[in-house]
This record gives sequence, C-alpha cells and structure tokens, in this order.
Amino acid sequence: MKIVIIGAGEIGFHLSALLSEEKQDVTVLDRDTKALSEVASSCDVLTIEGNAASAQDLLAAGVKEADLVIAATSLDEVNMIASMMSKRLGAKKVIARIRNDEFTDPGTPLNPEDLGIDVMINPEQSVAQEIVQLIKRSSASDVLTLADGKMQLVGLRLEKNSPLVGITLMEYAKGYPNMVFRIVAIYRGGRTIIPDGSDHLVGNDTIFIIACTETIPEIVKSTGRIEQPINRIMIAGGTKVGSHVARILNKENGRWNVKLIEPSEKWSMQLAAELENILILHGEATDPDLLATEGIMDTDAFISVTDDEESNIISCLMAKHLGVRKTVAMVSKAEYIPLSQTIGLDSAVNKKLSASNEIHRQIRQGKVLAVSSLHGIKAELLELEVSSLSKAVDKPIHKIRLPKDCLVGGILRNGSVEIATGQAIIRKNDRVIIFCLPQSIEAVTSYFK
Repeated sequence: MKIVIIGAGEIGFHLSALLSEEKQDVTVLDRDTKALSEVASSCDVLTIEGNAASAQDLLAAGVKEADLVIAATSLDEVNMIASMMSKRLGAKKVIARIRNDEFTDPGTPLNPEDLGIDVMINPEQSVAQEIVQLIKRSSASDVLTLADGKMQLVGLRLEKNSPLVGITLMEYAKGYPNMVFRIVAIYRGGRTIIPDGSDHLVGNDTIFIIACTETIPEIVKSTGRIEQPINRIMIAGGTKVGSHVARILNKENGRWNVKLIEPSEKWSMQLAAELENILILHGEATDPDLLATEGIMDTDAFISVTDDEESNIISCLMAKHLGVRKTVAMVSKAEYIPLSQTIGLDSAVNKKLSASNEIHRQIRQGKVLAVSSLHGIKAELLELEVSSLSKAVDKPIHKIRLPKDCLVGGILRNGSVEIATGQAIIRKNDRVIIFCLPQSIEAVTSYFK
C-alpha cells in the first residue's frame, strides 16, 4: 500500500515506525527538516521537505498515486487544506486529524466529505474513551473490548506477593480448570513476550489476558487483585479531554459521582452551566488542601488530564499516597507510559498515541475487521475473518503454522465466542482474534485470507 503521511510530529513519527515495520511504501512530508531527519534515521520511509498546503509539494510526495493520505500536522486548518487538495489530486482515501469539536458535532455546516476527508480522528475524544474504559475496569492497566463486547483483553500487573508469581502459564491454567482464558502477552523489563505454556510468571510482570467479558472479574481475583466498583471520581483539568470524559460519564445518569477541578474561573463557570450533574470546582489540582477539603481520601478514582504533564503525574502520585485506588494520568511523552506503573501510577495515557493507534486501526480495516493497539507494549490485536481459501480452515490451532511471535486468542462463530486452545478448530467465516508483533501483521493477514 502506498501511504503519504503529512506531518512528521509525534503522530506522524509513530505511524511511520508502525507502517515501515509492516513493509508499507511510506512517504512523509513536512517543512521541518529536523523532524524529517529524526523520522528518516529511525524508519524505513521516504522523507520530503515541503508545504502541506502546496499542490506542487503534495504531488512531489505522491498523493496522486496514493492509496491513503494521512493529514496529521498539529494544525486543523493545514490538515483540512491538505485533505481537500489530496483528494482532488487523486488520493483514494484520506484520514485527517481534526481537533475542533465543531466539525464532529451534529448539525455542523461542513461534513468531512465536503473537506475531502473519509475518516476524521479527534485525539481528545479517542483518549477520553480510553480513560473511561480504564475506569470501568478498575484493576486493569489496559482494557480492550473485542468481538462486539463479548470478549475483553485486560492488562494486569502482578504484585510481588501475587499467588501467580513463580508458576508457569500451564500451571496457572491447570489451577483454574473452570476458568477459560488465555495469556497472550507478557510485558517484562521493557520487553514484550509472546509466551507459551512453559513461561514462568515473575513479580512486576504485566500480563495481558483475553477472556469472555463475564469471566474477567474472576480472572482479576486469581491474580490476587480485588475488582472493586468505582463510584466517586475526581477529574483534574477541564481541558478538552477532561470535559469529554465528564460528558461521557454524565451520560450514564446516576452511575457516577463526579467532581471536576478547573483552575480557570471563567471556564469552570461555563462547564458548571453545561454539565448539570457534575460538581465543578475552581482551583488547582495540586493543592493538597483543596483535595482534602473535597474528599480526596473518599475518592475511588482520580484522573489528571491538565495540559501540564508534571502536574498530572504529581497530582496522581499525591492521590495515590492519600489512598485513591485508581489513578490515570495523561502524559505528553509516549515513552513515559511503560514507566508509569514503576513510579506508582495505575495507568497513563497519551492523546497523540491514542490518535495514532486510531488511525492505524483505520488503515488496517478492509483486510481486517478491527485492529487494537496497547499502550506501552509493542504488539497488536487483530480481529479478522477467515476466508474459505485460508490454509487454517478445518485445522486445530496447534497445527496452524503462524509466525513465532503470533498467538490466536479467541474465535467468534455464529454469535458465540470461544477462547482459543490448541485443540480448537478454525472454520471458514470464523472471526479470529490474533495477538502479534507488528512485523508479522502482513503474514498473519495473508494466512487467513
């Protein structure tokens, strides 16, 4: 696939790294020579210095022959102009990063199609949805919903006193014969491991388990953690992300008791008028007196999504110290995410990484029903349909020759779900859920076609 990425910032860089590992034909266009140099030194892509609003530079980047153009600069206006011009110059599909809510609200005078955009990605909305999923599954560092909600993949960190520490995956499964699940990955010491039954579990491992949604609480309990319901939530920051999270929680009437802290008096008044069921507080989230006065020690979850990364980390650590069970911090540097649990945070999110992952999911669709990426580990979940021509049809999983760093996690057939074991047989038209490293995506996709 020929792909042109407009913008060599964090989103463009992350996408370039992912797509170059998949051996895609990628060209990156930007005016910033330093940013282009960083992309070129790390990724196998072609870089071109040029203006995203120039038809001549877009043509030089190859948008006329492009299967896909991704407009991912930091400016909405530039992305819109680049999208319109790319579409008219011949690009087959255009994805654009647009942060302005006016273009996604119902009744907007300009639809994405009017701007030449096939798919519009809003980073703030993407990360807000991710935060809400983390809150709903309080003990997990990562949560992905799969197979139309019938399955979930959760990331769980093993404490050093966890009953699972020191045993193999095979022993874990034998110890819980009535609990059907599969560990599809282990994150350990900065490495992503696609495991087999002989691998031992170690303290501080983060294990990624796929299971039917109703089984997840039992799985959490088996790790030594307690899945406690979250009712009282405090949000630090009435930013776009914070207000999006508040709106999503506000729609589930009565389920959550939510407080939001905002330092701007004018904006806090506006939010108070808009969000009727949420208590809006004017103040600084790093003020311990304010937190104590507003009942931080009785709070179940603390979410810090201000524009100040250090403030988010400090306020979450303060909340954790005061006994809050679940903390989520928004960080601006994606490399901080794998370190989040090491310093005491439960979860960390990055809106640019969330947007990049959402764009990547859109890129993969067509061949694949869905693609999901996980924060902090170098692996992806694919949900794809098995063709009648696939080599996997009518074979048990243990006889399928997948790449070494791939693992089948689940099977969806005629509306029912099955956690994949070695004896499970794959049939045509099944939807299979596969966990693999990026370099194997193309090989796996082709195998099931």
